[in-house]
Amino acid sequence: MAMSEFGIVYAVHIITVQFGSVVSKVCECLLRKGPLSSRDISRLAESDINHNQVKDILYLLIQHNCVQAFSIEPPDGSESKAIVQYIVLFNNILHRVRYNKFSRLVNEELGTECGAVLDGLLSNGRLTLGQLIERDRDSGKTIGSEAIRDSLQKLVAARFVERIPSPEPVLGNKEQEPAKKRGAKAAKILKEPETLEERVVEAATPVDAIRFPLIFEEDANSSLADDNSNITEGKRKQRDVDSSDPSSGVIWRPNFEEFIHRLRHKACVEIVKERRDEGCAIVLRAMLEVRRSQEKKVKTDNSAPMSIGSIYEEVIKTEAGRTMLQERVEACLDQLSATSSYLPAFVTEMNGSYIVDFKSIISVAQKDEIEAVVMRRYGKEAFRMFRYLSQEGRFVETDKIADAALTEKKDTPQFLLKMWKDGYLHMQKLAITGTYVPFLLWKVNKLIVTRQMLDEMYHASLNLNLRLAHELESEKELLMLPSDKLEGPLKERVKKVKAKRLLLSSTMFKLDDAIMLFHDF
Repeated sequence: MAMSEFGIVYAVHIITVQFGSVVSKVCECLLRKGPLSSRDISRLAESDINHNQVKDILYLLIQHNCVQAFSIEPPDGSESKAIVQYIVLFNNILHRVRYNKFSRLVNEELGTECGAVLDGLLSNGRLTLGQLIERDRDSGKTIGSEAIRDSLQKLVAARFVERIPSPEPVLGNKEQEPAKKRGAKAAKILKEPETLEERVVEAATPVDAIRFPLIFEEDANSSLADDNSNITEGKRKQRDVDSSDPSSGVIWRPNFEEFIHRLRHKACVEIVKERRDEGCAIVLRAMLEVRRSQEKKVKTDNSAPMSIGSIYEEVIKTEAGRTMLQERVEACLDQLSATSSYLPAFVTEMNGSYIVDFKSIISVAQKDEIEAVVMRRYGKEAFRMFRYLSQEGRFVETDKIADAALTEKKDTPQFLLKMWKDGYLHMQKLAITGTYVPFLLWKVNKLIVTRQMLDEMYHASLNLNLRLAHELESEKELLMLPSDKLEGPLKERVKKVKAKRLLLSSTMFKLDDAIMLFHDF
């Protein structure tokens, strides 16, 4: 999905807060102009930044996984060299405000030691095993080199951490690529990425054997001997980062794709729990766990088929599912497969196997979010019109909408025009012979509405961030006072400031969940 205006402004704000205004100028240049060489950036960036500064800024953004270098293969017969260009990774910039969510996932699943290692990678972007150990030694709460090594191994095994991508992939020249004849089935499987950013990311991503290498071998004589070893501190420190240890030279980074993958699954379970019941949510969670490793992309419409036996086997592994008999699991699957006038099937049954329909589950939550906004902004009458048009999925004339939504025919055009002006409806005019007033048809275009919603959510997130920063800045001196000096009115003022900060932070957290629902899921 293309970046909207407020999406760009929000991304630039995130970079400004975390890296400063000079770095954000380079980032904004890439967001607005698209992929550029370092020379072009220094020429086009709206600031007095020389070429050497631009290169340093690009290295910084690459270190923090916000920019990817690449080049395009020159045409055949051309003597020109491929020019290195830089593309901004918009999604990775948005992920920077989700680090608390990522840390919570790891702490819940793998424990606090793995969480500490992940925090080091999130704050530094990319690190080797040796650098993680050095960072742990410099910290106040050291967990030890063996714990760092074991935690990193667990994170890689769970795919929360990956080896860094290719530093400068070369893309084939699309204009030269011959058209390949494929069957309908092959065309669906081998569908090319839609955007240049997706092409670059795909070209830079190594195969799984390299991306998640199992290079951690137990070795009593390795550089990661524990603290009870007889080697001196100096020798141990030198050997910890020795390149002879294959794990020390590998550079690691957080795998954002896996985090979004897990958050998507959690969101699906919550949607089913809210729309169905706890039992259905337990069964769906088990189904997602059965086929999680086979999902290669986050935005997968459907899972792979699975049998009732494999589902039940996974259900009884959990504490909540141990009390469920197979009959109860089958009843939940029937519930999940059922359709109604207001809910689609969340699971499809086919030849005795079951498939999770991610698209249907996510679309239900998206519809709820959109309708809630329409209700708040335009009222009950407009909400009924919007819901009717959403269900119809086609152009409908004004009078029919009024009849279906039970609204006055004279008021209906005003509601429809308001929603059309704000981008929530698509209008078509039909000129009829012999009449001066055109015949109006109305339709909900989900793609346009989704883009509109996203842009408004980016705008709201930006405003919330600015408001929180303003509140903290205005009360900075008060918050710096020691607690023993806070008495009477000052103490009450601090409580109000903290309550306001908590409210703004929790609102931003929930709003980001909505952004992920429309943008990432």
